[in-house]
Amino acid sequence: LVGKADVREELDRLAAHIAQARTLLAEARVDNPVGRKFDFLCQEFNREANTLCSKSADIELTRIGIDLKGAVERMREQVQNVE
Repeated sequence: LVGKADVREELDRLAAHIAQARTLLAEARVDNPVGRKFDFLCQEFNREANTLCSKSADIELTRIGIDLKGAVERMREQVQNVE
C-alpha cells in the first residue's frame, strides 16, 4: 500500500520531462524540427499523469493529475501543428 501511494518517482520523471521540453523549445529551429520529439514527450507526460492518478489516494492529487492530462492533451493538439 505504501508503494502505491508513493508518487515521488512519477513527480521526478515529470520534472525531467519538463526539463526536456524546455530544452526542445530552446533548440527548435527551421533546420531542427522538434514536433515529433514533442509528440513522444507528450506521451510520456500522459503516462506519468495516468500513473499519478492511479496511485493517488488523495482526491486533490487525483484532481491535479486529471488537470495535467487535460493540459497534456491541449499541448499535444498544438504539437500536431509543429514539424
